[in-house]
Amino acid sequence: MFPHDSIASFVASTWRQSIVPALCDYIAIPNQSPAFDPDWQQHGHMDRAVALVVAWIERQPVAGLELEVVRLPGRTPLLFVEIAASRTDSSEPEDTVLLYGHLDKQPPLDEWQPGLGPWTPVVRDGRLYGRGAADDGYAAFASVTAIRALQQAESQHARCVLLIECCEESGSYDLPHYIAALRARIGNPSLVVCLDSGCGDYERLWVTTSLRGVITGDLKASTIREGVHSGSASGIVPSSFRVLRQVLARLEDGETGEILPADLHVPIPAERRMQAGIAATALGTTVYSEFPFQPGCLPVTGDIEALLLNRTWRPQLEVTGAAGLPKLDAAGNVMRASTTLKLSLRLPPTADAGRAVEVLRDLLESDPPYGAQVRFAAEGFASAGWNSPVLAPWLAASLQQASRASFGNDACYIGEGGTIPFMGMLGEMFPNAQFVITGVLGPHSNAHGPNEFLELRTGERLTACIARVLHDHRSRA
Repeated sequence: MFPHDSIASFVASTWRQSIVPALCDYIAIPNQSPAFDPDWQQHGHMDRAVALVVAWIERQPVAGLELEVVRLPGRTPLLFVEIAASRTDSSEPEDTVLLYGHLDKQPPLDEWQPGLGPWTPVVRDGRLYGRGAADDGYAAFASVTAIRALQQAESQHARCVLLIECCEESGSYDLPHYIAALRARIGNPSLVVCLDSGCGDYERLWVTTSLRGVITGDLKASTIREGVHSGSASGIVPSSFRVLRQVLARLEDGETGEILPADLHVPIPAERRMQAGIAATALGTTVYSEFPFQPGCLPVTGDIEALLLNRTWRPQLEVTGAAGLPKLDAAGNVMRASTTLKLSLRLPPTADAGRAVEVLRDLLESDPPYGAQVRFAAEGFASAGWNSPVLAPWLAASLQQASRASFGNDACYIGEGGTIPFMGMLGEMFPNAQFVITGVLGPHSNAHGPNEFLELRTGERLTACIARVLHDHRSRA
């Protein structure tokens, strides 16, 4: 029998006495991901964050733990932790659980509430505010605590390997190199646990069933070689901004936001539609009320299930940046030579990301309006999405029991709109592995934005749930 009460008590005590203080120190380190801090090596913030987590793990009396900070030339560091199985049987092949998280952070942004800030840890009303604690600094602490809790209760777990990277927010472009270098040491995991996802509410365990892929890149239109007087040129020279509007109209319906090319869509599996319907019933209007709408502004539809599927299984476009547009107080009556937009196109979980880049580039660049120069430059590599394999019966039962014991409610299954490149990579590498993708990013937690927070009680409960899953994995038939 799983000793839930003793596990939950130990986990809660560890969170309050040890993890929260460590996370406060972690929040204070401005270790932005390399995409946002190209001079991260010189600044040293990433090394400070890694050193903080290493020191914390080394203080934990976990039997069979070995730790190494692996550093490949020119790449962000990776924390590799190996914990031997609680009991071994030489007659059985070694079983492995792979646990994943990351330490790098999104940029700070402005508009934090008074008294809050990205690098200023604040505990208020059961929430820990600050950049990176929920996305995803807590993962290393929670993973080690779950294993330590099992050992304290003399419960069992398989061999565990913990990978904590420092490049996830930049697309995990360093991670494939580490996976290749560490492939033999990782082994062949039968279970993968990732704590870098979201939760629909704070009342139950939420299991992520799918993740979208993403293409980011710069779309530039240029019509003249240099800026000219708008009074002389307008009506003769086509506006580069208008050229981009026309080109984007090929990709997105301007009224509904629907992505138009059929090649960027995939069939939505019946099981995922069913799970979206159940999640819609559980969440209701909180699916959209968690967002800071301006007064009078409404979501794109009132159909909750449709909103969930839009966010998880349908491609969506956002313009996340622009160049060629002067600040308002510096804008003269000038027809600008060019306009550049930063595009972020979320892809359905099973879409071919490489093919999608080709479709997108051809769509945007071919037959440009007025013969203007239009170029789309994809940023890095396109990140593929991920669709979870069917849950094994033991894991489905374990997740339900864990949720009921820790939260008092059944577990719920939901797709996520974000991207974790590592999951698609692992899905291809370990096709027979089971996956538990979950996290603490619930309503209003605002990852990547101002006022980001970690709901502390959810962190405690989730850690106890992971301990239960690790126990059940080891004792499965």
